[in-house]
Amino acid sequence: MESIMGPVLGSVVGEYVDCHKNFQNDVDDLRKRVADLKRRRNDRVAELQIVDDLEKKVKEEVRGWLEDARKVIEIEMSDIEEHVQNVSYWSRGNLGRRVRQMIQDVREIYDRGSFPEGLVIERSPTIGIPLPAENMVGEVNVKEKIWKYLMGHEVGIIGVCGIGGVGKTTVMKHIHNELLILNKAIGFEKVVWVTVSHPLNVFRLQDDIARAMNISLSDWWDELSRASRLMNVMKIVKYALILDDVWDKFTLHRIGIPEPTMENGCKIVITSRSIDVCYYLKSQVVKVPPLLEQESLNLFLDKVGQDVLRISNLEEILKLMVAECAGLPLAIVVIAGSMRGVQDIFEWRNALRELRQCVVDTEKDSEDEIFKRLKFSYDRLPNSSIQECFLYCSLHPEDWMIRRRDLIEDWICEGIVEKLGSRREMHDKGNAILNRLLNCCLLEEANEKACVKMHDVVRDMALRIKSAGPGWFMVKAGMRLTEIPDEDEWNEDLDKVSLMKNEISYIPQNMSPKCLMLSTLTLKGNNRLREISECFFANMPRLKFLDLSNAGIEVLPNSICNLEYLTTLILCGCESLKRMPSLSKLKALKKLDLDGAGLCEAPEGIEMLENLQYLDLSCPNLRVLPEGKISKLFRLQYLRKHQIFSTDIRAEEVARLKMLEWFEVRFVWLKDFSSFVSKLNLFGRLSHYLIKLGDKGKDKEGHFWEFNNNDLPKQVILLRCEIGEEAELVLPDDLQDLRIEHCNVAGDISIFQKDFTQLRTCALKDCRGIGCVVSLSSSSSISLTVMNNLEVLTLMSLPSLRYVVKVEKIRASLAPTISPLIFSNLKQLRVSCCSKLKKLFPCELQQGHGLQNLELIEVINCGGMEEIIGWEEEEEGNQTTTPILITLPKLRILKLQFLPELKRICPERGVMVCESLNSINIHACVKVKRIPLCLVRENAQPSLPSVKYIYIFNSKKWWESLEWENPDDKIVLLPFLKYIDQDPWVLITYGSV
Repeated sequence: MESIMGPVLGSVVGEYVDCHKNFQNDVDDLRKRVADLKRRRNDRVAELQIVDDLEKKVKEEVRGWLEDARKVIEIEMSDIEEHVQNVSYWSRGNLGRRVRQMIQDVREIYDRGSFPEGLVIERSPTIGIPLPAENMVGEVNVKEKIWKYLMGHEVGIIGVCGIGGVGKTTVMKHIHNELLILNKAIGFEKVVWVTVSHPLNVFRLQDDIARAMNISLSDWWDELSRASRLMNVMKIVKYALILDDVWDKFTLHRIGIPEPTMENGCKIVITSRSIDVCYYLKSQVVKVPPLLEQESLNLFLDKVGQDVLRISNLEEILKLMVAECAGLPLAIVVIAGSMRGVQDIFEWRNALRELRQCVVDTEKDSEDEIFKRLKFSYDRLPNSSIQECFLYCSLHPEDWMIRRRDLIEDWICEGIVEKLGSRREMHDKGNAILNRLLNCCLLEEANEKACVKMHDVVRDMALRIKSAGPGWFMVKAGMRLTEIPDEDEWNEDLDKVSLMKNEISYIPQNMSPKCLMLSTLTLKGNNRLREISECFFANMPRLKFLDLSNAGIEVLPNSICNLEYLTTLILCGCESLKRMPSLSKLKALKKLDLDGAGLCEAPEGIEMLENLQYLDLSCPNLRVLPEGKISKLFRLQYLRKHQIFSTDIRAEEVARLKMLEWFEVRFVWLKDFSSFVSKLNLFGRLSHYLIKLGDKGKDKEGHFWEFNNNDLPKQVILLRCEIGEEAELVLPDDLQDLRIEHCNVAGDISIFQKDFTQLRTCALKDCRGIGCVVSLSSSSSISLTVMNNLEVLTLMSLPSLRYVVKVEKIRASLAPTISPLIFSNLKQLRVSCCSKLKKLFPCELQQGHGLQNLELIEVINCGGMEEIIGWEEEEEGNQTTTPILITLPKLRILKLQFLPELKRICPERGVMVCESLNSINIHACVKVKRIPLCLVRENAQPSLPSVKYIYIFNSKKWWESLEWENPDDKIVLLPFLKYIDQDPWVLITYGSV
């Protein structure tokens, strides 16, 4: 035994001594490695920020790596640093072993972060994700027939056929969602939805299916080998494949899809407007018929609103109008949307007459049957401006999710939205137009209302409108074109050309389309496009709007300088762009967007753009901007810049821009940030700003007006930076919204050192060093109105926080003055993971109704929390026998969870008077012995007229042991009590939350 233990013990001791001896070297090595890891993580985050999140999906392994790296950098390293500061001489060996282990962990995480195959994958249209679907009206019988074929063995391919807008896609979305729910029970390993559309792109279809099968075809370059690779994978998987909106004939083997058989149990469903396509694929055809008369009427009333039935003598007209919709669900929805809110009978009669004129001479089952009915809704739009806004949406690819803010910006740049006094007013106007189109059902909401979509049939209708008269559109968007359309396709009368989201790699040197009336050209998203020929723009003299965003261009042709009518030049995301010609001749230019461009120097002649209203200079490599250039752009309304040097954009220059509405700037260094803010405070106040500190690429909030969706135009964000080490933090005097996240604050300080009377929302998250939010002391320069307009306060993961509001004894006599002012407008307070916080509010703050507007208190996972409302420590000895009334007249929700040391919600003699209380949620607060709730009393009897439920989770004894101010209160609550065998928490609900 000794022969074994001797070497082992010697090895352990030797390791301990070595760790002790080299402790400081190991700590320095760890710091260097963590710094390297931090830089690599920042690089990866910056790379992901330029990805269009609507088109690509971050790999799960990348998400996992980012989280692992974050934990090491922000949590584990912070814990190591804290121990290093406090370690004794004799404990260095033990800590040294931990440091060495962490060095190994950091090295391994760093190596994992290379990702040679990229950070993202293309989003498959749907892989295991339920699809949003309209309610089915008359497609129930069709659905049952399709389901029967899917569950049976005789039919492998089902063709769902019908004219556009009849409901093919709707019924298949419902079937897709049910297959997802039941796929394990019915044996499908994969349920895949792919939108095919027109024209057929074999490569794209192969890629979409391959991603659903979790394979990549990037190493396979020709159609045949890709099909072979796909076939080999799919033939061993039992799948249900739905191909929506198929226009063109193709064979399954050409794509790489195995034939469904009884043996493999696979199923394929296609939807198509063409019965010939269904027969070509040897499918069992299921026709989707129009809706029946009563079904049509029910759907129409659902969309137009049941209140129309109150209009006298409308019933017959209503039935006639529904009949004109020919049982087509899309037509019914859109036409009903266009009539929503119409209350006059004469308007209904006139609309019926116009609708009849639209559909006259229409052949049954022809595409005109739906188009002419949809055009009725287009014709009913109030004016040509809204019609133009609608038609503009058709420039985007089919099934494309269009960001609201981007669309409205384009409308403004195109001059479709009328020119108003300010950019904010024009955005308001644009949003009103967009909502009108949504209400008319000509557009659909998508991506949680951040985007809109056009139904493919509605888009076809819009393109047909533009092909029938002057001002033609040429739209070849999202078609995977590898070459630009031939010159003979560029008609002289073209108004707008959209080639966005293709794979065009070059424009021939001698190509110069003669488009004398062309006003809009977008090549957005052609990331393989490296160069544009010098003569390409030579015969486009009236070009106003040019969008080359996310193209791979390295140099802009000099001929752009001759576009004297050009008002909009968008080059955002052009990472390879290194050089631009002089812009001095572009006198009409109003918008220049260089966000994410690869430029190292500001464009020459930028100061000559006297009509420029929108300028985004957020180029990550852009060096110093020469002094005086910005101040000459006196018409600027929007300015955005990533500040690398303090001399880039000076506060003095910004102060001279009298028309500036939106100003967004990011600083790398605290001293530059504070210096800039100090000068702005002296020179005057901007109406709108977003000032950031932290060199971390784009924030997820995106551009300012998308972020600024809460009518708080003056905002500051501090993200992953060091505060207070080299310079003092200076904040704008008129700040309205403050976010400080993932920052280290030097010293145990109060974050607010002066008054911020206009501050409305504040979020402090994942920060070290913040000891107090507001401190009212004799030495403080803060007045009693420091945060009297604050409405929302969020405090999360602040390990140093000990006070939300600290009222020192010397100011206790001022409590009656303090109470009505501090937090007098606070509505929501959320606190979580603040381990040193023992008390939420001092009683001094509440005594004069200082929290009179508070509606929500939420405290979660604060290990040291002992009391929600209590006296300051100096007053603990004051043992009064008089009941202390805690009056919170607007409090609706009190949520207390995972507070193991919480003893009291308010002082021993405290009673909470909460007339508006909806719910109390107490979870895992085992030391709480009293619910200090004062029930409303009528004739000396407790009353809770709106009570609905009281839930007690797995702790009947705890509930029985609770003390009440009045024993009758417990009896009153008893009828609403329900015990549930789950975690020990209590939820008392009065009315709805």
